[in-house]
Amino acid sequence: MRLDFVFVSLQRINTDRESTSTSIAKELSRHHRVLYVNPPIDRRTYLFGTSDKFVNDHLQSVKKHKRSQLLQVTENLWTLYPGKVIESINWIPNTTIFQFFNRRNNRKFAKEIRQAIDELGFEDVILINDKDIYRSFFLKELLKPSVNGYLDRDYIIAMDYWKRHGSVLEPLLMAKSDLILCNSPGFTKRASQYNTHAYYIGNGCDITLFDANVSHPIPDDLSQIRSKPIVGYIGALIALRLNVDLLVYLAQNKPEWNFVFIGPEDEAFQQSKLHTLNNVHFLGKKDSMLVPAYVQHFDVCINPQQVNEITDDNYPLKIDEYLAMGKPIVATATTIMQEVFHQVVGLATSKEEFLAKLEEALESDTDEKRKQRIAVAETHSWPTITQHMLGITKEYIRQS
Repeated sequence: MRLDFVFVSLQRINTDRESTSTSIAKELSRHHRVLYVNPPIDRRTYLFGTSDKFVNDHLQSVKKHKRSQLLQVTENLWTLYPGKVIESINWIPNTTIFQFFNRRNNRKFAKEIRQAIDELGFEDVILINDKDIYRSFFLKELLKPSVNGYLDRDYIIAMDYWKRHGSVLEPLLMAKSDLILCNSPGFTKRASQYNTHAYYIGNGCDITLFDANVSHPIPDDLSQIRSKPIVGYIGALIALRLNVDLLVYLAQNKPEWNFVFIGPEDEAFQQSKLHTLNNVHFLGKKDSMLVPAYVQHFDVCINPQQVNEITDDNYPLKIDEYLAMGKPIVATATTIMQEVFHQVVGLATSKEEFLAKLEEALESDTDEKRKQRIAVAETHSWPTITQHMLGITKEYIRQS
């Protein structure tokens, strides 16, 4: 049975990196029809612009065409670039007043989505909302999908932008959804407080991209680092999520090791003591297709997280990417790491233990351990996760 899906998300599909929603949408489109809706341009962005290349491409299209753009990506996958500008209203302090104007934004957004649905001839639409708490809050009522699913994959309401209204609205959005699809056991437990149809589906990894059997030449900038071992990290460097003090401790206590970071830095990282240490190397953001080459030439991979409400239950995709490459890993012992990865990752609760786990990982790696890591990553592939989600959705339809 071929199904018709519509995705709304905080994440764009026209970028150089994949997200949970874009990966699931692409996997679903192998056998089902999928419309992926990029976030609309808001008034602030329209007036003042953006440094984000991909948002800017959309912005220029809006200014040029004054209408939405529906583009076919593959045989079964389409992307909608909304053409209507929505108002920037998050500054409104009162949630009731915010919702009055938010409903207007939702109506404008829903009208463009409805036009695309009708143009494509989609029927009995399954709507998947990936954390779009505000812009898509009223889409269930406005679009009337056959199934309304909420994808819970990050604790964004702890972040400043979402705290005021998101902490009130997300539980309401969860409560009225038909299904909640969660990527961590902790998120599933939280969602179950608001909806009995909350399910843990896990998270996926592109194991065709992160393939340990593919040999990559060492990247030029990494080849400039002559001495070993190389302790590596991939991903955004954000002090709210990563423990800068822990990294300074590690680098200072192991001056003979090299610490390599692949990804963009926030201001706190840019101004941190790490930049004064000779054995710490920031190589910047890389195209996602190039990242496996860096991971392959790391000796051990790390995820040195802070432990807070944002990180504790948040599924770290990079762990699966490290595992898929067969790499030894040391990470902070967050709840999600203990629940899902404790058998294949060295977990630490202090900076001293983190250092000891790194030494152990470097000294005790074996072919058998590498095979075990790869096997775990294969169970977290996007096809596996998508089939699980699809099974839950079909069962809900069958029982409805």
